[in-house]
Amino acid sequence: MTKQSLDQQWDQLRQKYSAYLQLLEAIPSDRYHSHLVPGMCTPAELVVQMSACIVKDIAQGVAKGEIKTDETAEARIVADLGTKMAVIDYARRCWSLAEDAVSTIGSEQLNAIVHTPWNTSVPGWVGFNILNDEFLNHYGQLYTYARLCGAAEEQPSVSGFTESVPQYRFAD
Repeated sequence: MTKQSLDQQWDQLRQKYSAYLQLLEAIPSDRYHSHLVPGMCTPAELVVQMSACIVKDIAQGVAKGEIKTDETAEARIVADLGTKMAVIDYARRCWSLAEDAVSTIGSEQLNAIVHTPWNTSVPGWVGFNILNDEFLNHYGQLYTYARLCGAAEEQPSVSGFTESVPQYRFAD
């Protein structure tokens, strides 16, 4: 993978992240820490997984040559994110940190072997494929949750790029 390919892939993820943030806005405040579906994470737990462990940690990990996540800290982070606005702000901060990391990644990091916390090592570009797959998987869970709350009827599609807020639109 080249830096140009990463930039194109990241542009597409930026669009998906915009739909994700809009979906977070639609979920009722009183549902962020509730288990509507047995065995499924709460919206706050999904945000920590998606924004930190998947988007931020993988982007920073590829930039540094090693993906590090602290899954034991997730419960504490979720507890600290008491309100809907705190959860959404956290998602925005994670995106900003991931964006900063991606801006430093070149072809060398994309083709280098990156160590992961999942007992495997992969080329950096594979990390971004994992990121995209995992993001969409968790987005689907969150969308299902929102639908069950009656909150997703008017939400943009994850591929509704023209509905993205300006800072998440395709780069010029």
